Amino acid sequence: MSFRLKQMNTTDYLLQNAPDDDISIITPKQEYTYRDLKEATSKVLSVFHSLGLATGERVGIWGNNSLFWIASYLAAMKFGAIAVPLGTKLPGDAVAEQIQITNCKILCIEKGLQKRHASLFHSPLQSINEDVLTQTLPPWSAPPAEFNENQDAVWMLTSGTTAKPRIVRITHLNIQANTDSIIQYLDLSRVERMMVVLPFYYCYGTSLLHTHLRVGASLVLGDTLGFPEKVLDLMEEKACTGFAGVPTTFQMYLRNSTFPKRALPSLKKIQQAGGKLPNVLIEELIKCRPSSKIYIMYGQTEATARLSYLPPDLLSKKLGSIGRGIPGVVLKVLNDDGKEVKAGELGEIVAYGKNISPGYVNEPEINAEKFVNGGLRTGDIATVDDEGYIYIVDRKSDFIKSYGHRVSSQEIEACILEIKDVIATAVIGVPDPLQGEAIRAFVVLRSNSHVNESIIITHCMQHLARHKVPKDIVFIKSLPMNQHGKVIKSELKKLEVPK
Repeated sequence: MSFRLKQMNTTDYLLQNAPDDDISIITPKQEYTYRDLKEATSKVLSVFHSLGLATGERVGIWGNNSLFWIASYLAAMKFGAIAVPLGTKLPGDAVAEQIQITNCKILCIEKGLQKRHASLFHSPLQSINEDVLTQTLPPWSAPPAEFNENQDAVWMLTSGTTAKPRIVRITHLNIQANTDSIIQYLDLSRVERMMVVLPFYYCYGTSLLHTHLRVGASLVLGDTLGFPEKVLDLMEEKACTGFAGVPTTFQMYLRNSTFPKRALPSLKKIQQAGGKLPNVLIEELIKCRPSSKIYIMYGQTEATARLSYLPPDLLSKKLGSIGRGIPGVVLKVLNDDGKEVKAGELGEIVAYGKNISPGYVNEPEINAEKFVNGGLRTGDIATVDDEGYIYIVDRKSDFIKSYGHRVSSQEIEACILEIKDVIATAVIGVPDPLQGEAIRAFVVLRSNSHVNESIIITHCMQHLARHKVPKDIVFIKSLPMNQHGKVIKSELKKLEVPK
């Protein structure tokens, strides 16, 4: 299914197709129709008017996935303001700093967070919580006659794994173009029931919100705090047709939950993005979900969400590939001279399309480096095969220089994950006078596992070149992750490791 883009406010674009009586949001305790969602959005919109919000001003949204979060987000865009989603896993002072640097006029904040962090926020910032949803109902307003789709709709804060977060500008056109593309290649329709465990403040999570509202489908709000059995119970109870996650999501569900053993007959589509899922886990996913279509995807915040996908019927033939550009997106792998690489050569992925952000807020120098000739330099190093399918090798920043060789940390991680008792792993380089950088692997094991350092190093020696074998293994209870579920390798480099 695809939709023709119009000069339309994104909120009206998202909500124009669903019958009012259809179910939009499902929580463990309650279901909401599209009429309920419009009414909640109207109530928040009415408060924005009463507080004197102006077009183009910023609205912070801080809370867990909920009707209030969605209504606040939709109300900000319908008003012509700019929504600023804020992470719930960040310390309060970090969120306060983000509110300050984005100059938010209003903060839509979950009541529990509002009470916990009351001392952090002062005038002129005005805050509202979910109590606004109990007020008198204003009418749902019609779409404006004219609208500039190049206007900023959302400011997304990057995850900040290695540096201070940047503010990514996302326009109404960016969202609508990317939403149409995703709907088309996933063949989404109103019959979908999407299990959502990703937070809406993460661009992958908001892409699930955008696409499923646009087709008039239902979103089931699961637990985002890492309790997979509760999510799986809800998935069964609500007959969910879709599930999406990042690599750490699937590592947990495949290696440390009952997901592989459950029938889940309604689960038809599985989406994976947010980083490279090792081949061994893709194979495990295929094996335990033979009746589901599995979409391996690739994206970036600066691209609104999605950039590429691998069709499910090519999973085995193109194992490890992120596929090719989604409809409306062109991906090129370019060498240092700006020329497209030949099959087997390495280069950087550069993306072109209407979903590409205009750039970062107040970062002219970085914008000049990152957004070049209408394209987005992704920072991901990849190769292509003779049919043009792309295979990511590693992030530029994550390569390790070992004995003069440039080594992919992802290749070593994939090798270690072939050991079934390994739940998660992350590989970094540490300074070494002989090797240049020695390879250190941090490993999370299943409880009661008998796997030790010798077993892991022996396995790596059997499957990797000598300069790719870790010098040491550090066993750890959990890997440090950012609010989007991605491993923060810069934090691993700071850890004091016993000698």
